[in-house]
Amino acid sequence: MLWLSTRRWIVFLFLVGVLFSGLPSNPAVAFDLFGWFRGSDEPPAPSAEALPYSLDYVVGGDNKDLQQTLKDASTLQSLQSDPPPDAAALVARAGADLPRLIDALWGAGYYNARVTINVAGVPMVLQATRTETATRAVAGYRARALVPIQIVADPGPQFALRNVSVLDSRTGRPFAPSELPPRVVKIKPGDPARSADILAAEARIVDHFRSQSRPFAKVQQQNPVVFHPAQAMDVTLGIDPGPRAGIGAITIQGAENVDPAVVRSFIYTEPGDPYSPAALASMRKSISQIEALSSVRIREAETLDAYGNLPLFVEITERPPRIIGASAQYSTTDGPALRAYWAHRNLFGGAERLRLEGNIFYLTEDGGQPDRNEESGWDNLGGRFRASFLKPALWGTRNDLLVDALVERDRTEGYTSRLVNAAAGIRHRFSQTFSIQGGIEYERGQATDILGQIDYTLVGLPLSLSYDSTDNPLNPTKGVRLIASVTPYPEFLGSSVPITVARGTASTYYAFDEEARYVLAGRLGLGSIVGADLDEIPANRRFYAGGGGSVRGYHYQSLSPTFLGEPIGGRSLLEASLEARIKITDTIGIVPFVDAGTAFESSYPDFDESIRVAVGLGLRYYTGIGPIRLDVAIPVNPERGDPSYAIYIGIGQAF
Repeated sequence: MLWLSTRRWIVFLFLVGVLFSGLPSNPAVAFDLFGWFRGSDEPPAPSAEALPYSLDYVVGGDNKDLQQTLKDASTLQSLQSDPPPDAAALVARAGADLPRLIDALWGAGYYNARVTINVAGVPMVLQATRTETATRAVAGYRARALVPIQIVADPGPQFALRNVSVLDSRTGRPFAPSELPPRVVKIKPGDPARSADILAAEARIVDHFRSQSRPFAKVQQQNPVVFHPAQAMDVTLGIDPGPRAGIGAITIQGAENVDPAVVRSFIYTEPGDPYSPAALASMRKSISQIEALSSVRIREAETLDAYGNLPLFVEITERPPRIIGASAQYSTTDGPALRAYWAHRNLFGGAERLRLEGNIFYLTEDGGQPDRNEESGWDNLGGRFRASFLKPALWGTRNDLLVDALVERDRTEGYTSRLVNAAAGIRHRFSQTFSIQGGIEYERGQATDILGQIDYTLVGLPLSLSYDSTDNPLNPTKGVRLIASVTPYPEFLGSSVPITVARGTASTYYAFDEEARYVLAGRLGLGSIVGADLDEIPANRRFYAGGGGSVRGYHYQSLSPTFLGEPIGGRSLLEASLEARIKITDTIGIVPFVDAGTAFESSYPDFDESIRVAVGLGLRYYTGIGPIRLDVAIPVNPERGDPSYAIYIGIGQAF
C-alpha cells in the first residue's frame, strides 16, 4: 500500500526519474521487463553483410483479418528483423512462404486463393518461381537500399459448409441429440468453411465425451470434401466415444522425502468414482496446495483395468525443503519496515511446515512521521515475531494440525498495543473447496487509546469455515469465496473481557465472456462483537475500516466512531466493494471500482455512522504469477483529515 501527499508524489516521480535515468536510452530495452514498450520488427539498415528487406501486403478487398492471417503465417514477417546474408537465401525464404500463405488462406475458407510474392519486382508464384531472375534483382540492393518485397493475395470467395455429419464410427450412424447436443458441435451448414472451426468442433466433441466418463474418446475419421464450382465443403467426422469408465487405482510416484499418505489425503476422488477431466483438474489443484511439492502431473493409463476403471498415476516433484528470505519497504502511512523469514516445508517427512518470521518497523503516528514528543531510540521501534507450524494429514486423514504463536508491539493512528498470542486448531478438509476449523486461542496484552488503557486476557474457542470455488487465487474470474468465523471468549475459561467476535467475508466473480476479458467482482464484509461495552473492549480488538484491504482512498483503520477527533473503533463492521475488471489487451487491463464501508459503535450495523464511499480506477499488468496492481482511489464523502486520493500497489487483485 502506498499513500502519497502532493509533495511526496512529486518526490516519488523524481525518484522514478532518477531510477530510469540509469537505464539505456532505448525505451524498448528500458521497459522490456513489463512488455509495455516493444521494439518494432522493422528491418535493420542496409549493409554489406546482409540483405534487409521491406514488406508490404496487398489483399483483395482490403481484408484486414486476412492480412493479419498472412502475417501470422509468413516467415518473411517473423524473420524480418533477421535478414539473410545473401540474395539466394532471401529468394529461398520467399519461395518457402508461398505454400504457407496459401495453406493459411485455405484454412480461412478461401480454397480458390492465389498468392504472388514480388521480390525486387520479380513475381514468384507457386510452382513457377523465377529463382535466378529474382536472385539477380535482389543482389543489386546490397548495401544500397532495402529489398522491396510485396505479398499480393487474391483470396477469391470464401467457401461455406454445405453438409456437416458427425457419425458414430462404430455404427456409422449419427449421434442422437441427447448423446451429442448441437451446441457442442456448433458448426452447421452455411457457416464459413474454416479449418480452425472444424478442428475446434472436433476438440469440443472429444471433450464432451470425455466429460461423460469416456476417457478414450477420439476422432476416428475426418473427411472434408471441397467442391470448387459450388464454393462449398462437405464435412464428415467419425467419432469413437470409447467405453465409459470410472477412476481406478491411484498410484503416487516421485515421493522421495514426502509421505505418499499425505499426498493421498489431498485426493478427494475415490476408486470407482466417475472419470472426468474436471475431476483430474480438481485433483491436481488440490495436491498442489501441499507446500513441499513443486509440481504435480497426473498420467492416465492406456487401458482400463479388469473392473472397467482407468488407473491414474500421480507424479510429483518435491521442492527444496528450506527457504529463507528478507525484504525492506517504506510506506508514508507506516514508515520503514524490515522483514525476514525462514521456513522448512518438510520438517519430519510428512510435509510439515515450520515458518519463523520477524518484522521490525517504526512505530508511527499520523502519516508515517515519528512521534515528536518522544526521543529517537528503541521505544520508537515496533516488532512482530510469528512462529507457525502446520502438520497436514494427521495419521493419513483429512485433518490438519495448525499451531501459531505471536509476539507483537504495535502502534496505529488510533491505539498502541502489546500482546502475546498462541493458538492451536484442527482443520478438516471435506473437499478441495470446503473446510472447517476449530481450536483454542490464548492472548494476553495491553491496549491504549484515547479512551484509556486496558490490560486484558482472552481465552477463546475459534470456529471457522472456508469455501472457495474460484479458479485462480490471485486473479479469480469465476466462483465464490466465503470465509466466516466466530470466536467466543467466555469468562469461565479465564477471559477478563467476556466477548464473542464474529466476522465473515464473501466475494463472487462472474465472467461475461469465455476468455474472461470482462469480469464483474463483488465483495461484502461483516463483523460483530457482543458481550461488552465499547470502552471495555481492547482497542486492538475493535473493528476499523479503511485502507487497501477495506475501503480504498481513506487512511488505514481510520473509518470508525471517533472521540475528540480520534478513531476509537467499533463493535460492528460493514464493507463492500464492486469492480469491473476489463482487459484491454492480453497483458493490460483497467479496473473501475467503488468501495464503501465503516465501523459502528453498536454490535450490529445501525448506520448511525455515515457510510464512507470511494471510487477509483486501477491498472493491471497480467503476468504468469498474477496481475501487478496499481489502484488510484478518491474519497467521495471525505471528512476533515482524509486524503484527497490514495495510491495502492501490489500483486494480485484487490480481493
